[in-house]
Amino acid sequence: MKEKMKSTETTGDMLKWVVVLVLVAAGVYGNSYLSGYSWVYRTIGLVVLAAVAAFIAAQTSKGRAFVELGVEAKTEIRKVVWPTREETTHTTLIVVAAVLILAIILYLLDTALSWLLKALLGL
Repeated sequence: MKEKMKSTETTGDMLKWVVVLVLVAAGVYGNSYLSGYSWVYRTIGLVVLAAVAAFIAAQTSKGRAFVELGVEAKTEIRKVVWPTREETTHTTLIVVAAVLILAIILYLLDTALSWLLKALLGL
């Protein structure tokens, strides 16, 4: 019985995904076909079609899982402790100083190796 229910759910989901695909294809074709009309009307039409397609996609099992993922991500973002402006500035200055020091070291190493190579080759 569970297997039959899963099969029906999968068939229903497949039908919904086909409808979503048809809506997206209609939006793409309609936007191209109606290119003579104002872009405002075409944009409104595309937004409405996208909203309907997203609503139908959200009714599938994978769509519900995606919506749930978005809700969980929003919850996790609220838990993040963001650095203060002072911490960000301090960290940025440390990174800039480290990059400058490394650049100077690499320049000096390159210059020394160039000088050594020229001396060895007699150039």
